[in-house]
Amino acid sequence: MKAGTISLEHGAGGEVMQALIGEIILKNLSSKSAGSVGLESLDDGSTVRLEAFGPNSELVLTTDSHVITPAFFPDTNIGRLAAAGTINDLTVMGAKPLALTCAVIVPEGFPLKDFEVIIKTLGDTAAEAGVPVITGDTKTVEKSALDSIILNTAGLGITDCPVRDSGLSPGNKILVTGTIGDHGISLMAHREGFDFDTDLVSDSAPLWKLIEPLLKLRTPEGKPVITAMKDPTRGGLANALNEMAAKSGVTVLLEEDRIPYKPAVTAACEMLGLDPLEVANEGKAVIGVKAGFEEEVLSILRQHPYGRDAALIGEVTSENKGEVLLRNRFGGMRYVDVPAGDPIPRVC
Repeated sequence: MKAGTISLEHGAGGEVMQALIGEIILKNLSSKSAGSVGLESLDDGSTVRLEAFGPNSELVLTTDSHVITPAFFPDTNIGRLAAAGTINDLTVMGAKPLALTCAVIVPEGFPLKDFEVIIKTLGDTAAEAGVPVITGDTKTVEKSALDSIILNTAGLGITDCPVRDSGLSPGNKILVTGTIGDHGISLMAHREGFDFDTDLVSDSAPLWKLIEPLLKLRTPEGKPVITAMKDPTRGGLANALNEMAAKSGVTVLLEEDRIPYKPAVTAACEMLGLDPLEVANEGKAVIGVKAGFEEEVLSILRQHPYGRDAALIGEVTSENKGEVLLRNRFGGMRYVDVPAGDPIPRVC
């Protein structure tokens, strides 16, 4: 690991910046090319080969900025969050991730050893999903201008059958790929110094390898089995499902006793007065599935480490269009509203 801290010269474009790029960034990204020009060329951009894909393929482009604080949190850091978050944005649109970019804004005084760990974590996370990091940018600012490192990642993917978050239809089943609220609660506990006597950690994870087999499933008529997907990040499951219901013109009916939570998340939310449905996740997907195929989808999900706790949590109806309803174990119903704000700020 490198001793010392980030200085303004690390973003000034001269020898000091070139050393940072060569000795930390390039060294810690294992996959850096998706075409004839990659990150190691240090050109003004990079290329992506597309000739292997069919004539009906579409490119999907997404971008996201990551301002989480602190930069290091239970079990991982902002580097994994950034890579996984962008890969997941492509994944839930049914797009195979082809390449990532990463722009870094870092304040002077930031430890070089921490910077290297973050870059290595980002590279390792991208490599886990088989995605190269092919271009980027580094900027430094005065310590007074920024309290921590910020990462912006963009992702390029390709698909011949895009999945929309507006694709739900009456009769569809609603699945989640695992327990809800892990990221937001683990980060809050770490940041605020709460001790819930638990080893709860962030669920940040790249989901492409988990979701890829589902995209190949077809009905006997040749239609995709997966009708809609979304990653429930800010605003949690409540926000994601309200968006999906409103855009699709349907109602989502959730069964409270089917939604998977870790005990620590339930206990923390009860103690702090939080609705776990509104808490952010960074390694989960909510999926709409054609009726009759939910058990097959669950079986596939549960074979992957990131999908072991996958569950069927509800269904889609045509009543009260644009709403999300929750039925408790006693048969009572309540609306699941769009969160008015962020119950736990700066979690992504």
